[in-house]
Amino acid sequence: MSALALSLAGGALPASAAERLRAVATFSILGDLVRQVGGDAVAVTTLVGPDADAHGYSPAPGDSRTLAAAGIVFVNGLGFEGWIDRLIRASGSKAPVVVASAGVATIPGRHDHRHGEGGRDAAGADADPHAWQSVPNAKVYVANIRDGLAKADPGHAADYARNAEAYLARLDALDAEIRAALARIPADHRKVITTHDAFGYFSAAYGLTFLAPQGVSTDSEASPQDVARIIRQVRQDKVPAVFIETIADPRLMQQVARESGARIGDKVYSDALSGPGGPASTYLDMMRSNLRAFSAALSPS
Repeated sequence: MSALALSLAGGALPASAAERLRAVATFSILGDLVRQVGGDAVAVTTLVGPDADAHGYSPAPGDSRTLAAAGIVFVNGLGFEGWIDRLIRASGSKAPVVVASAGVATIPGRHDHRHGEGGRDAAGADADPHAWQSVPNAKVYVANIRDGLAKADPGHAADYARNAEAYLARLDALDAEIRAALARIPADHRKVITTHDAFGYFSAAYGLTFLAPQGVSTDSEASPQDVARIIRQVRQDKVPAVFIETIADPRLMQQVARESGARIGDKVYSDALSGPGGPASTYLDMMRSNLRAFSAALSPS
């Protein structure tokens, strides 16, 4: 088949067999999934890097140039990146845009979500955008990424299918690992308070109950008044563990532990990976790091 026919059949084609397809992903977690499927055939750039919040991201001037040069763009969708549509229009990019979350079974978003624009599913209903927190949903992302890459670069479609198949097997193993680990935690201990509001899909998939501290903003450091509310809620709901990243002052953390009796959990990752040297530098590592944190905090002494 001629290059022209391939282009008409499959969309954008790399300029030569040696040139990798330029893919842009909006944030670090999605970027890792694209790398796993794309392998050596794809050069992946993420707009929002590790340890950074994609919700309230302010695009940099270089982001338009990155998008303009892209052969394909991957977004989460569900309102997670409220800035991306404007940025793509401003860049003049003609690259196909793949919504990685397309097809997941969404859950309602929290009405007090303070990170930015509310999410919507394909039917226009309110939706939580953090769908990757469920491994079965991550498998949907991988399938969408595989199909998007194959359409943009049909010459490597077999490679993308093979990479996806291998990675899906690793996701199946991860899913089984999470279920087995949480099954060892007594049912009455599967309850945590977190200042994150990003674990709804994890809760739905794996049976942990996540309670958001009432009246505590996720956008700024918790105040002593916030801490008092957290302590009251821990006592009221008999919560065995608390994950509070918005408290930077260790004295306040110690107060929560001392006055509530709850364990203070290790850092958990919700919207971004850690840097390359951190414990959550890939999606698989992130989910396992969170699992270790939850298991350690919730397992009976």
